[in-house]
Amino acid sequence: MSFLARSAVRACAAPSSRLFSSSAARLTKVAVLGAGGGIGQPLSLLLKSDPLVTSLSLYDIRGAPGVAADVSHVDTASEVKGYAADQLDQALEGVKVVVIPAGVPRKPGMTRDDLFNTNASIVRDLAAAVARVAPEAHILVISNPVNSTVPIVAATLEKAGVFDPKRVFGVTTLDVVRAARFVSGLAGVTPSETPITVVGGHSGPTIVPLLSQNQHAKSITGEAYGKVVHRIQFGGDEVVQAKDGAGSATLSMAYAGAKFTNSLLRGLNGEKGVVTPTFVKSPLFADQGIDFFSSNVELGPNGVEKIHELGSLTAEEQKLLEACLPELKKNIEKGKAFVA
Repeated sequence: MSFLARSAVRACAAPSSRLFSSSAARLTKVAVLGAGGGIGQPLSLLLKSDPLVTSLSLYDIRGAPGVAADVSHVDTASEVKGYAADQLDQALEGVKVVVIPAGVPRKPGMTRDDLFNTNASIVRDLAAAVARVAPEAHILVISNPVNSTVPIVAATLEKAGVFDPKRVFGVTTLDVVRAARFVSGLAGVTPSETPITVVGGHSGPTIVPLLSQNQHAKSITGEAYGKVVHRIQFGGDEVVQAKDGAGSATLSMAYAGAKFTNSLLRGLNGEKGVVTPTFVKSPLFADQGIDFFSSNVELGPNGVEKIHELGSLTAEEQKLLEACLPELKKNIEKGKAFVA
């Protein structure tokens, strides 16, 4: 059951005061930086409907107060406040979790690297503000290219002397969501029966879905296997083309961002066994000079509690991993060089 379905059920079953008390023990203020954009608006709406969010702080260079006014009318217990371009520091005060979807979206023919220069400076400046105002906040990076923007955030925090690897996450949940959806269609079951661990990074060939680790997915072979892996890796292109120049995957990305935020909040609240793939500072391939990597991570009161090994891989998955690593290494180094 998705967290949205669960929160809807909970909202129907309980008066809002009861809903609020479930999270009142840990007041959780969440900021969305880039709340006026294509991802930021639906993400803000979804976070407003998450009972674990007690306060929502919406910031953008334009439009955030309007989005906040709109979203604040939704009948859930959390408070919402919008902040204008010159109010970034106020937006971050007392914030526990910062979600960053800010930046420009992809257009047809653009690679994620084409986004790099614009989004890299936006993300660096936002990370510097978080370091200054809310150094203990957990930072969830959605802005692409994630393989480079996460190292940018880490290096910016490091420069400010406040980097904690347990608190910086690249949101790769859309790859996980797509994998579950696409595989379930092929296997003729519901997506809840096909959770797929997706490892590596968050663009094209760096996305490595481990189909062999799911009982329904491991029977997909041959041409069907190649097709579904390609679709998981390049699902973003499908949306960019279908929107015909008018945007990228904003709604599914907002859903994925809200889903990951909910997982983190559940971990921070002390729920045990919350495990999901996310792109973090990781020891798994550090000996090859790749110090950020997405794999299953257990989330807890401090953020990252435990980074899981990949487990056993098939020959095909090993091949995908070998294609991922050099590309991922380049992306990470590009991010670090930007801040150096």
